[in-house]
Amino acid sequence: MHLRSRGFWALALAAGMWMPGASAVSAWAQTAGAGQRAASTQPQAAIQPPSLTVDRDPVPSPDPETPATPATEAPQGLPQGTIQKGAGGRYTLREDAYEVRLNATVVDNSGRSIQTLTKDDFRVYEDGVPQTIASFRHEDLPVSLGILIDSSGSMYDKRVAVEEASLDLVKLSNPADEAFVVDFSWEAFIDQDFTSDITKLQKGLDYIKSSGGTALYDALVASADYTAKNAKHPKQVLLVITDGEDNASTATLEQTIRRIQDIDGPVIYSIGLLFGQDTDKREARHARRVLESLSEETGGVAYFPKSVKDVDAIAAEVAKDIRTQYTIAYRSTKSPELGGYRQVHVEAKAKGMGKLSVRTRAGYFPKVAKADGTSSANSNAAAPADPGKQPQ
Repeated sequence: MHLRSRGFWALALAAGMWMPGASAVSAWAQTAGAGQRAASTQPQAAIQPPSLTVDRDPVPSPDPETPATPATEAPQGLPQGTIQKGAGGRYTLREDAYEVRLNATVVDNSGRSIQTLTKDDFRVYEDGVPQTIASFRHEDLPVSLGILIDSSGSMYDKRVAVEEASLDLVKLSNPADEAFVVDFSWEAFIDQDFTSDITKLQKGLDYIKSSGGTALYDALVASADYTAKNAKHPKQVLLVITDGEDNASTATLEQTIRRIQDIDGPVIYSIGLLFGQDTDKREARHARRVLESLSEETGGVAYFPKSVKDVDAIAAEVAKDIRTQYTIAYRSTKSPELGGYRQVHVEAKAKGMGKLSVRTRAGYFPKVAKADGTSSANSNAAAPADPGKQPQ
């Protein structure tokens, strides 16, 4: 699968090799009753992610090779350390903690969003071990947003409503947000690079033509990699709108979730347009489980409207959810050098509010700093398996 440019600016994005590990405890696996899977002893071959280097246009990319580091916040999931002076006057950087940032939404029993909580109302656990909250923010932070629209042939009659809802989402977002547009069928095309200009986003949406199959997983992997490389803001979101299950990707659901976890990737909001007389019920059920798994693992929400008329209201709800989240950071008590998938659980309690539910990402793989100053995920576990498939 190629992420190609439809605009004047071509993209040159190289993701490199990545390898799914053996197993991981996942929120989806638990809710599906699968339980925790033991780590596999079978070696796995390295997986080449979708190529992101093919350009539609002959114009070279003006984009920098690496995204600009935000001036006000440290990037998510970076090892934290202290510089110590040792014998002989030498200074050593000791990295024994790992900062994890979580975007969290809190609702009560009726589903009403709770906006009045303080730092002391939250408890964070990593693999069941209590963690100390290092920082806490509750404000409308700018977001780097990717809008992924299924352009397969079955989406033809839904395109107008979907495009209008996508624009309304951007209009309701923080003015400092940036967004890009991708459409995908057999492969993914970037129709508009990151921008805050509504007019440019509208033109990007106009490029979308409905035809072909549905390579959802490949489009998500490519878009997550593109976001990690080019986004200006540490808070990152992908909104994917589709009307069916994946039937054209080279990546699997497990590999897609694992890749996003490997790069401390974006939160995924999903809108599944799984209705209509021609909709296969079995395929719709599987597509629903897939979208729910993608969103739950990354801290987002999956929506399933009954009609295209409901999509605009959902887009407004997504915009509100993004803008009203709590941002919580903690320094893991477990060294990143130990590797492995880390399960995250957050609780919130406040007097007089009854039972509160917290939605955030299910876990992460820590990155380990290399000698050359770069970092890579350190793990021996994999993301949850594709719903409906039996473990190997």
